[in-house]
Amino acid sequence: MALPQPPPPPPAGARDPVTPEHWASGPPSQAQPLLRQEAKEEEEGEETGVQGAWGTGTAEQRRRGWGEAAESAAAEEGQAEVGGAAAAGSGSPAGGAGGGRGGWRRILAWLQRQQPQCCPCAAPLPRSAAHCCHGGTKMAALAYNLGKREINHYFSVRSAKVLALVAVLLLAACHLASRRYRGNDSCEYLLSSGRFLGEKVWQPHSCMMHKYKISEAKNCLVDKHIAFIGDSRIRQLFYSFVKIINPQFKEEGNKHENIPFEDKTASVKVDFLWHPEVNGSMKQCIKVWTEDSIAKPHVIVAGAATWSIKIHNGSSEALSQYKMNITSIAPLLEKLAKTSDVYWVLQDPVYEDLLSENRKMITNEKIDAYNEAAVSILNSSTRNSKSNVKMFSVSKLIAQETIMESLDGLHLPESSRETSAMILMNVYCNKILKPVDGSCCQPRPPLTLIQKLAACFFTLCIIGYLIFYIIHRNAHRKNKPCTDLESGEEKKNIINTPVSSLEILLQSFCKLGLIMAYFYMCDRANLFMKENKFYTHSSFFIPIIYILVLGVFYNENTKETKVLNREQTDEWKGWMQLVILIYHISGASTFLPVYMHIRVLVAAYLFQTGYGHFSYFWIKGDFGIHRVCQVLFRLNFLVVVLCIVMDRPYQFYYFVPLVTVWFMVIYVTLALWPQIIQKKANGNCFWHFGLLLKLGFLLLFICFLAYSQGAFEKIFSLWPLSKCFELKGNVYEWWFRWRLDRYVVFHGMLFAFIYLALQKRQILSEGKGEPLFSNKISNFLLFISVVSFLTYSIWASSCKNKAECNELHPSVSVVQILAFILIRNIPGYARSVYSSFFAWFGKISLEVLLSPRSKP
Repeated sequence: MALPQPPPPPPAGARDPVTPEHWASGPPSQAQPLLRQEAKEEEEGEETGVQGAWGTGTAEQRRRGWGEAAESAAAEEGQAEVGGAAAAGSGSPAGGAGGGRGGWRRILAWLQRQQPQCCPCAAPLPRSAAHCCHGGTKMAALAYNLGKREINHYFSVRSAKVLALVAVLLLAACHLASRRYRGNDSCEYLLSSGRFLGEKVWQPHSCMMHKYKISEAKNCLVDKHIAFIGDSRIRQLFYSFVKIINPQFKEEGNKHENIPFEDKTASVKVDFLWHPEVNGSMKQCIKVWTEDSIAKPHVIVAGAATWSIKIHNGSSEALSQYKMNITSIAPLLEKLAKTSDVYWVLQDPVYEDLLSENRKMITNEKIDAYNEAAVSILNSSTRNSKSNVKMFSVSKLIAQETIMESLDGLHLPESSRETSAMILMNVYCNKILKPVDGSCCQPRPPLTLIQKLAACFFTLCIIGYLIFYIIHRNAHRKNKPCTDLESGEEKKNIINTPVSSLEILLQSFCKLGLIMAYFYMCDRANLFMKENKFYTHSSFFIPIIYILVLGVFYNENTKETKVLNREQTDEWKGWMQLVILIYHISGASTFLPVYMHIRVLVAAYLFQTGYGHFSYFWIKGDFGIHRVCQVLFRLNFLVVVLCIVMDRPYQFYYFVPLVTVWFMVIYVTLALWPQIIQKKANGNCFWHFGLLLKLGFLLLFICFLAYSQGAFEKIFSLWPLSKCFELKGNVYEWWFRWRLDRYVVFHGMLFAFIYLALQKRQILSEGKGEPLFSNKISNFLLFISVVSFLTYSIWASSCKNKAECNELHPSVSVVQILAFILIRNIPGYARSVYSSFFAWFGKISLEVLLSPRSKP
């Protein structure tokens, strides 16, 4: 039987759906993609059989025709058998579910055999190239859209969610198995394992180490007594530990004697006791502590061996004596460890090439033998339980990487000693201060009453939804078609079970509960391994390039071409939040140029807050309580749930309080008498000056609060505001965050007022493909915008420190924001397209922004 032929070429003068004649109103970049045109026409012609983009007949008939045409082409080329082509014929032109990759390749092979239909090109080159349909241009556009359709078929939002869920479940299973196999004691990992990230950042296995500041160290060690006892290496560790509390402490005095330190402001006492050998002198010192509970230190750090090797010339008798001495000391250390934290520091390796002649007997082989003896004896000091004396063996790993930088081959460089001292601080202080970015040695916090109630609520929602699901499933089974015995035909019992609003609500709470459970497992539980952020250029810029390629690939035409239309603002928020997410994950805040540009992105989000809310109130004039409650609920619902589930303060998610307060500032400014809206101002220009006067008073109020920290803190320290805006007992963090972008919301409101005024007077040209102003003005403004944009970037890259940059940022951030808006909106073709990929993330920008704040 003869196969049906593909659709014939259109008659003369007819419009070919693929030809560039559809681009007559603008350049090719403004054309509607063929994929959307075909989808729309197929949908309209599915039942009626009207002509669509791919020919006449219904969609199923057209699919069949394409499949048969592909089969014919494959048979002529000898590339496939009839059975394979028939399988491809059951799919869509893009391969569909049945055709696969080979299906649309055979279609393209058929297309290559067709003669291109050209149209007369009246206009001279190069403009004629945009209006003349060459076969290569037609086929390239078709191939692009077919490939895009194939990708969209297999990689949809639903499939991405399924893949993400599978990945999370697999990772959770792997981490759980690892915890079961290797243990769950993060303190033990901190003291015994880790690696360097780069050159100086130490990363313990599976947990995060906090870098303590002076105030935090004093707060943790208040009224505490710490004792270091041992040789010159322990003395070095003592100095590094003390410098965390007091960086001005000098390494001076007689090195071979006791060294005291005391900070009277915090009542912290740290002592170094010179006992270079494990002998009777060290034993007597430790014995005194066991007998005198008043003088007993809270933390004891001990260790010695190199002096024994040096004095006895590395003899085996010295090692035997070392074993006997440490055996006699072990019970005393174990007794102290019941009420104090006791750490035995294993000996670090040496760099034998740099050792002086009188230290040549100190070899790594001897050191390993002494370490093995100490570990064996101290771990066996208790018969029926694990020893309470903790082995500080991580310094060995640190020394293996850094001992080459030693000046004498024996003592570690200062950076290595600082790392060991910071590890000691984390071991003791993490369980006291519970820093957010210090998960090592920090037990899982107990569940509060509110957390337990939230868990019960979400559990009941899941159970309720499962009951509804089972009922509907049983009803669906009863609704299955049954065979009529008389006629032999299938009949269906028509029972429509409506979905109740209660079921939809329960389903939504189920999803929310699962998301909150995942957040809790990541942040508050110790199921997943955690790692400190370490910035590298590749870890930041490679993901940026990746999402940029995806954003460019998924582009569509906008529904409207106004400045900052809905699709464009969603796109803007989407790519900004993705960049901010990568910034948080990669730890790019340590790189000042990136930090400053991210500050501009945060300011741009607040700029949109001022622009959007001002535009709504100015145009709609809706100052009702319903609008206020609607916005407040949208902004704060997820944050309130996170605060309950994660047991975090409201100010921990600082950006939501920031946008909430600025929304209320905008609302109060515009709602106060006299209420000035666009409808009222159109009748009398006097009202425009009244609104500008309001904005002027708002600017004065902002300046007053920015330069009067005391007044700001008094306002937000009042109850109940203090409960929302305090963090760690004060509102300084909130003042700092508010002050950092204090002017940008005002700039957004002023921009919205100017833009809407120009739009009302029809000064702007916002048609499709049209530049925003005349050609001369547009080119001039584009030049100024590009120069301003680059100037800000150069300034941000030349900043010396964050304090200097942050001081100028509130006043200059608007320069780059306005430059971006003009670059994005002045050209008509740029205003007419947007990235649907970025816009999708822009619709959930608040959730994307909160995600990294819900985990360290």
